[in-house]
Amino acid sequence: MSEFAGTTGLIMNEPLLWEQGRKGRCGISIPEADVASAPLDPELAGEGPDFPDLSEVDVVRHFTRLSQWNFGVDTGMYPLGSCTMKYNPKINERIAALPGFAGAHPMLPPELAQGTLRLMFELEQYLSEITGMDATTLQPAAGAHGELTAMLLFYAWHRSRGKDGPES
Repeated sequence: MSEFAGTTGLIMNEPLLWEQGRKGRCGISIPEADVASAPLDPELAGEGPDFPDLSEVDVVRHFTRLSQWNFGVDTGMYPLGSCTMKYNPKINERIAALPGFAGAHPMLPPELAQGTLRLMFELEQYLSEITGMDATTLQPAAGAHGELTAMLLFYAWHRSRGKDGPES
């Protein structure tokens, strides 16, 4: 490989581990066995995998470079609003991780979930006020559900104005 690994932009030419391997390198140290060896039936053994000989630092650096190419909303813009990629302020993440929220069982009786239910109710009210809609819902459970809900809302809005499709 003549170029540097991990060049800028979308050119990701990280070499394969097999290209980085050098005979004799070893990325692990195993303590001396304290159990007597036992013979293995030759029919159960094969040649073994063709793994490259790598040092520990080779493997760590390789996978660290690959992980830095992962896309995330902290490093770039993702316009679709999928549940896993939309921007969530860090404070929201901290609040959602509070034991009262994160540890609440979905089958918790209503009398033990009043704080959470009130928060959800008030959020729905705020969303209705902000959007000017008569009502909102917190029911979409994932990005695809939310996107479908939005499309159905757009469709219902157009129908309410007598427009059933693009020809209207």
